[in-house]
Amino acid sequence: MARGKTRMRKIENATSRQVTFSKRRNGLLKKAYELSVLCDAELGLIVFSPRGKVYEFSSTCMQKMLERYEKCSEGSDKTNTEKEQDLQCLKREIANMEERIEILESTQRKMLGEELASCGLKDLDQLERQVERGLRNIRARKTEILVTQIEQLQKKVHLSQRFI
Repeated sequence: MARGKTRMRKIENATSRQVTFSKRRNGLLKKAYELSVLCDAELGLIVFSPRGKVYEFSSTCMQKMLERYEKCSEGSDKTNTEKEQDLQCLKREIANMEERIEILESTQRKMLGEELASCGLKDLDQLERQVERGLRNIRARKTEILVTQIEQLQKKVHLSQRFI
């Protein structure tokens, strides 16, 4: 049996209207739940009945979801002045990061022994200490690996001698 198309207009009979509200509300809450489970979507639904009763569904904490929504919608309410200030702040941050990258790249080149002509004695001493510290760390790690491999080989030799 096919359903007929429902005309979208207010239901005049109060009892029929309440029954329809309850059925459709439950269907809507069920669909919201299914969408959150099937699609792993964060979902929040709030329904106010004609009598003022609140029905809600949330796949996560409703309060956190509302706070997240407010943060998202705040961005669209910003004035041009606020957007310009944000843009200037981002430009300053980009400039600072570019400067930091240049410093790190220069330090890396010096650690590789390049561009040392601009270094003074104090800079060279500091660079030498850093390289020596790095070399000690590399040798310590290499020793750890070798000791582990030797222990594993000794265990294999010990096991193979048992079977001979």
